[in-house]
Amino acid sequence: MSPDRSAPGGLPVRVPTPAGEARITWFPSAGARLVLALGHGAGGGIEARDLAALAAAAPGHGVSVALVEQPWRVAGKKVAPAPKTLDTGWRAVWPELATPGLPVVAGGRSAGARVACRTAGELGARAVLALSFPLHPPGRPERSRAGELLGTGVPTLVVQGGNDPFGRPAEFPAGGYEMAEVPHGDHGFAVPKRSGLTEAQTMEILSGAVTGWLDRLPT
Repeated sequence: MSPDRSAPGGLPVRVPTPAGEARITWFPSAGARLVLALGHGAGGGIEARDLAALAAAAPGHGVSVALVEQPWRVAGKKVAPAPKTLDTGWRAVWPELATPGLPVVAGGRSAGARVACRTAGELGARAVLALSFPLHPPGRPERSRAGELLGTGVPTLVVQGGNDPFGRPAEFPAGGYEMAEVPHGDHGFAVPKRSGLTEAQTMEILSGAVTGWLDRLPT
């Protein structure tokens, strides 16, 4: 692995994987007690508003944040590969995420949340953070992915927009996880002007829910 100063912010590291080269951008916390590893979705990268907000907020709560770019994104491709390939890339970067010797909370947004859920048990994640979990394709509730969410086997927090077409909070089945709603938010946590909320306020709601949950996690 080697430094890559072209990555945005933090302390970036390139990591070879069987799926190609991945990249981790670190936002460290002095005296950290946890690592929060976050993967991006299939339609964007680590610049997503929710990932950026958590990278800014979590270090103040004793949590180092690692934003993980999947190999397809690092290579400049526009279409994400199959879930199996995403899982392969995530597994390969895990030893680097665990290098500080701290418990690792696996997480991500959308497709990245699915990866974290599918691999949490085998990799020994302390917990899972699922941002905008895509419970089903828009308009196709019969194609539920609830099994991935319910099968993590570790403490899990879902943060979901109130108007997410991939699954509104009320659509989620009961199970062994916590749910935090971002009012009026869509799949990217954008809110309409008529909601009366600004993006800054929306991100404060999201960050507050996540950091409060992280504060409660035993280490």
